[in-house]
Amino acid sequence: MTNATGKINLLGLTQPKMEAFFESLGEKRFRAGQVMKWIHHFGVDRFEDMTNVGKVLREKLDACAEIRPPEVVSEDISKDGTRKWVIRVASGSCVETVYIPQNGRGTLCVSSQAGCALDCSFCSTGKQGFNSDLTVAEIIGQVWVANKSFGTIPAKSDRAITNVVMMGMGEPLLNFDNVVDSMLLMMDDLGYGISKRKVTLSTSGVVPMIEKLGEITDVALALSLHAPNNELRNQLVPINKKYPLEVLLPACNRYIARLGDKRVLTIEYTMLKDVNDQPEQANEMIELLRNTPCKINLIPFNPFPHSGYERPSNNSIRRFQDMLHKAGYQVTVRTTRGEDIDAACGQLVGQVMDRTRRSERYIALRELSADEPVTVQPSVSER
Repeated sequence: MTNATGKINLLGLTQPKMEAFFESLGEKRFRAGQVMKWIHHFGVDRFEDMTNVGKVLREKLDACAEIRPPEVVSEDISKDGTRKWVIRVASGSCVETVYIPQNGRGTLCVSSQAGCALDCSFCSTGKQGFNSDLTVAEIIGQVWVANKSFGTIPAKSDRAITNVVMMGMGEPLLNFDNVVDSMLLMMDDLGYGISKRKVTLSTSGVVPMIEKLGEITDVALALSLHAPNNELRNQLVPINKKYPLEVLLPACNRYIARLGDKRVLTIEYTMLKDVNDQPEQANEMIELLRNTPCKINLIPFNPFPHSGYERPSNNSIRRFQDMLHKAGYQVTVRTTRGEDIDAACGQLVGQVMDRTRRSERYIALRELSADEPVTVQPSVSER
């Protein structure tokens, strides 16, 4: 992608595109590998620092290209070691990136859009509205920024970032091409060398793009389910009205079947007090997922102002988990991390220059609810 001066940002080029770029300059293809290592392995953003690249070529690159990471507005570190970066993108909006260290792993949660168009009812990101898709340089730039913050450690075994999850702001499958190129860079040995099993794309259920994804790559797939029936999911995840469960789950099953080697779908399930945390919903989950190879992550709701939802009690969560366990499912309750810096799941908001005016409507709702409690839609079992 070129900027206003006509320079191409090499940070966002996959290996084939980098090779094509150097060939367009009349250079050998191997130069692509040299430059990619400097950018992604060593965090270099100046051509003059590339010591194994000749001076003439460095001058040529300076004239037509650049390495421009996104601007870091702030970095916060939680008491539990979680880090959050607020990053400004070209549209003027800010997105958030979160690093979570836990049990010998370092997971980076990456954003794909400024805001989100899907407006899931329990997610603070969605309440900010939508501004823009991120470019490849802005997506992979989040990995570049985080990686560089830990210093240059080429050895894979010592890398701070071991896993990347496309679970930050935005719906990744609605920015398909840029997300796919970014994931290719994450997995490329000339990029970040992360295993395909450790790069996960999370979707709310854009069925045609799930099918397309399976034709292009074999990264891990996570489904933001959050409800075990269409009636409740229509309320919580509005895209379900377009792609209901009877269409969505078969698409996910087909994707997983293509992967083979005993890989499974990750089910993300945000638990909301008295909405989707009852034994009735647990039993529905057991039946719904009976033919889906999966593991289940239960995510206690992380409150944000005027959401209208509450976190369930520990007893409710444990009861729900036990029911799924007894039915034979692998179930984990996700530990809340980074809550003190608003970096927990569902809390990412950034600073979105909303084009949808949804944020205006939500602010009006918050003002209205200052004196009156927000009415929460009842669960199916309460009707």
